[in-house]
Amino acid sequence: QVQLVESGGGLVQAGGSLRLSCAGSGRTISIYAMGWFRQAPGKEREFVAGISWSGSTTYYGDSVKGRFTISRDNAKNTVALQMNSLKPEDTAVYYCAAFSRTYSRGSQRDSDFNSWGQGTQVTVSS
Repeated sequence: QVQLVESGGGLVQAGGSLRLSCAGSGRTISIYAMGWFRQAPGKEREFVAGISWSGSTTYYGDSVKGRFTISRDNAKNTVALQMNSLKPEDTAVYYCAAFSRTYSRGSQRDSDFNSWGQGTQVTVSS
């Protein structure tokens, strides 16, 4: 497993933008597909975005398509989530996760990811 640390969360008004970052340590994340998930109070954890190990494939949850962009910099061992046009319903704790198998496209199932960060809070005010 790898250690993951998220940063970049905060409070923003509706319509604004935030950029989350996830840094890997302990071992490289460049060989793992990566994902972002979120969990709002009283709700189940939700898939947000994923990126293949090479970065050639990205995929998004329906609620964020066209607004969020996932990217990775394997040289820096980081993954980012650019969030634009934020809505109050985007309010949640956002988690970065590494896929359990190497050299994979990844998936949208949280059970397929076995390394998780501690989460970063994103709050969008109306």
